[in-house]
Amino acid sequence: MSGILITGGSSGLGEALALHYAAPGVTLFLSGRDGARLNAVAESCRQRGATVNGTVLDVTDRAAMAQWVAECDRIRPLTLVIANAGISAGTGLGGESAEQTRAIFAVNVDGVMNTVLPAAAAMRTRRSGQIAIMSSLASFRGMPGAPAYCASKAAVRVWGEGLRGQLAKDGIGVSVICPGFVTTRMTAVNDFPMPFLMDAGRAANIMAKGLARNKGRIAYPLRMYALAWLAGALPDMLMDWATRKLPAK
Repeated sequence: MSGILITGGSSGLGEALALHYAAPGVTLFLSGRDGARLNAVAESCRQRGATVNGTVLDVTDRAAMAQWVAECDRIRPLTLVIANAGISAGTGLGGESAEQTRAIFAVNVDGVMNTVLPAAAAMRTRRSGQIAIMSSLASFRGMPGAPAYCASKAAVRVWGEGLRGQLAKDGIGVSVICPGFVTTRMTAVNDFPMPFLMDAGRAANIMAKGLARNKGRIAYPLRMYALAWLAGALPDMLMDWATRKLPAK
């Protein structure tokens, strides 16, 4: 019997992962900020045989998240926790305001910590479990079109990579997921070319296979991953020139 918790489960990659894992014998705990969309995803998962608990919740609320994770773990011991909730924005509307910057970090960094820390505490008592952190291929290089988004995803990627070694002794697996462009509500607003754009269902299959193998880093698609890695490795002088020519997000 599996207990799987997914934040940001009302749309996008969270929805795709919920549908992928939905099956008889699986208890899904889904959170999101849009109650109507969350209920629709929950019902689709129930039709696949899963037991589903959906909760409207803001991942930036530290106390509420700790209480929710603990309650989910009491209902069904959590075997997999996916810290997926995230937001995206860029400089395309005239710059990145202080409010936008802080909002991105609050959800993409604090929200991940608010999910992972109580989950890890619960899993330590059983010396088993798996945690997945949703980063991005954008984490390998700061782009002037979306500096806060790139930085927030870099922070959780590096944190997750460190946690993997730290929590291994407690029997807890940690995987960092770095998607490229995937067809979701988040990417639907982009008005620039998105190389190697992938369907969300296919992305969920890739992520689930990587998690089943306890891979430390699940990055896809491979060609986009290679480009992202190269962007992070090339000299600053060259990348400064190249990234300034890219369209704003």
